[in-house]
Amino acid sequence: MAATPGLKFLESKAIAFTLHPYAYDPDAEAVGLAAAAALGLDPHLTLKTLMVEVDGAPACCVIPSDRQLSMKRVAAAFGGKSAAMMAVPKAEKLTGYKVGGISPFGQKRSVPTAIEASICGAERVWINAGQRGLLLGIAPQDASASLGAQAAALIA
Repeated sequence: MAATPGLKFLESKAIAFTLHPYAYDPDAEAVGLAAAAALGLDPHLTLKTLMVEVDGAPACCVIPSDRQLSMKRVAAAFGGKSAAMMAVPKAEKLTGYKVGGISPFGQKRSVPTAIEASICGAERVWINAGQRGLLLGIAPQDASASLGAQAAALIA
């Protein structure tokens, strides 16, 4: 298993995490839900990384895989007027990751990041480690601190 930029990023900050490989299904309708099912994890604590644009500027949102973003809440969280999902080619170029394997950690370009506030009290969450078929388990406080992320209400 290759050390992804996300894993190198966390190791450089001496943040503890566990690795959880699974059989990635390229045809899955919802990658996060498929990952949670494959690993027997709570879908609400299995997080997905979504790249957005707020007033045209890139940002990253980390939310439970069983929920959807509220663009109104995303715009408010980043102090903007409007928010939209980033186009796939742009998200892949900006992060250096392929969709289905985008991690908030170790992206090619650092962007403002927000993590869904409702999961911040959890003991552990699972987030993509930077490649399809690999999640990492981490304390949400460590994830937020390493990213300089804000906790915000992001889901509909």
